[in-house]
Order: sequence, then C-alpha cells, then structure tokens
Amino acid sequence: MDGPTLIEEHQPTEAEAKAAARLLMRWAGRAGDAGAAEVAELIARAAPYPDLARGYEDGFRPDAAYLAAMPDLQNGPAGLIKGARVPIQHVGISNFRLPIRYRVRGGGEVQLETSVTGSVSLEADRKGINMSRIMRSFYQHAEKHFSAEVIQGVLDSYVADLDSFDARIQMRFRYPMVRRSLRSGLEGYQYYDVALEVVRHGRDTKRIMHLDYVYSSTCPCSLELSEHARESRGRIAVPHAQRSVARVSVELAGAERLWFEDLVDLCARAIPTETQVMVKREDEQAFAELSGANPIFVEDAVRVLCAELDKEHRIGDFRVVASHQESLHSHDAVSILTRGETFHQSSYDPRLFDTLYHVG
Repeated sequence: MDGPTLIEEHQPTEAEAKAAARLLMRWAGRAGDAGAAEVAELIARAAPYPDLARGYEDGFRPDAAYLAAMPDLQNGPAGLIKGARVPIQHVGISNFRLPIRYRVRGGGEVQLETSVTGSVSLEADRKGINMSRIMRSFYQHAEKHFSAEVIQGVLDSYVADLDSFDARIQMRFRYPMVRRSLRSGLEGYQYYDVALEVVRHGRDTKRIMHLDYVYSSTCPCSLELSEHARESRGRIAVPHAQRSVARVSVELAGAERLWFEDLVDLCARAIPTETQVMVKREDEQAFAELSGANPIFVEDAVRVLCAELDKEHRIGDFRVVASHQESLHSHDAVSILTRGETFHQSSYDPRLFDTLYHVG
C-alpha cells in the first residue's frame, strides 16, 4: 500500500494558504499570459471557500507588505483582457461631483457644485486604469480658483500618474449672473449652463468653453403675417414666439482670459431677446417691443452669433447649435454652424437636440 501523500502529511493552515495565494498572484503578474492561465486553472480546481468570518474588522489597518500583496486586476497581465486587444480612445469617470471655486470677472469668487468627466487613452496591451487617480488629482487642486489653466494642470497630473498619451477633462456647472430687467430696474439671478473642457492629444492641447444661451425667438414670417391681418382686415393677430437655446462652444485662443460673462455678453449682443428673470408690466411691454424689433429664424440665430464670434480675438474655432422649440409646429427648428476643424464632424449624437431643452 502506498505511503501518505505530502498533503496528508501536512495540512496547511489558513495563514499558509493565504500566503500561497498571494505568492501565486505575484508570480502570475511576472509570468505573463501563461502564468495567469495557470493560476486561473488552479483556482478552478480549488476546494470550496472555507467558512469565513463575516464580521467587519473595524480596527484592521494594512501594512506595506499587505498592500503590496493585494491583487490588482486592472494592472494585471494582458492575458486578463477580455474581447479584442485593441486601444481604447477614452476610459475614465463621469459625473464625479465636488465644489469648485471660480473667479468672477468683476472680482471675487463663487463656489459651485461641479460635475467632472475625466478620461485617458488606454493602450492595447493594458487591462485598465486606476480611475481613483483622476479624482485624487482634482482634490490636489481643490483649494485653487479653477480656470482652463488649472484644469490643464490637473490633466497633466493624472496623465503622468496613469502613463497615458491622450486625455480629456470636462467640468459642467451652472454659473449665476445678476441680470437687470428692461425698464423697471429689478434684478435677479440668471443661471447659465457652462462647461470647461481641456483635450490633450499627444503634445497638442485644446481649451474649450461651452455655454447654453436661452432666448425668445419671434418668427419673422409670423410677425409679417400678423401685421398684414391688422392692416388689410383690421384683425388682431399675434406672431408666434418660443423659448430657444443656442449652445455656443468656443476654443480659447491666446493667453488673455475669456470670462464666462464675456461669452454671455457676446451672445446678448447677437440676440438681445434673452429670457428675463424679473419683470413688471413695463418690462413685459418692453420685451414685446424688443422681440418685435428682433424677429429671428433659427438660420439667423447661428449666423448673427457667428458674426460676433468672428470679431473676438480670444476665440479660435467655434460651433453654434441652435434649437427653436416651436409654439406653432409640433416639431423644433434646428441649425448647426461650425468654424474650423475642432468642432467639425460628420456624425452627431442622435439625441443632441434633446439636450437643448431648458425648462426653467
């Protein structure tokens, strides 16, 4: 009869089993694909899990050796990659939120809840990234006044940490500005959807600002038809108007700062019929007169904005996406105008215009 096997002679303790598992994981990381496959086969043949302790070990603090032995699948061997072994253009986090301080054009600062999207490129032979490093990079700069330049510094930090070639950061927030009524002198806060974006492609970096400008658009055709009914038949008629949105995206050019307020003022010069915050009767009448003096089709909207954007030396390439959410029709009137290569594209998000609805 055969003698006892090695396993029968010595049953390993739980501590020895855990140490062996950690050793195998370290070996697999150095051995590459073959090692990872062998470890996977060993695990598949292993006995069922032992009866583990289920209480939370509140006082446990890992030491350096324990941390070094912990498995890290995202930085594991290429054999762990699922699917096609191809590069990924962008991988990261979306809607990571934190309070951020921004400078105001007139001096001072405002702190706003900000939604952050951060991503990097991933090479074909890498399993994944440590996404928490993107968040940690932001917290390293949390006490600063944020601007496109500071965002570029954050991007530099996590590109270095993640050893990546391309990267992108986008920060979205609602920026408050005091707006005065047309005739009564009342004031109130208008909130603007703003996004700052920095895009790194190799050594090329682009700084981009996005703004949603909300205005009322009175149809020029409807206005003329209403006047015709009054003059020819003495009939009261009202031209149709509707809440409308222009999403203006601009590449920041040069070192001189373009303030959020500057872009709002530019839009107001092009289309003065911005929706109002505080109104009395005299303001409502004034707005009716202002709309009558500035009727506008959706084609007009992108062109008058283009004319103003072309004059601004702090702006390079740009795009204007406009949506007039019709009160006459059951559909919207839309238009897109781009200048330069930054925003030119053949295909758009099929839900692009759905994102331009502002409901107050």
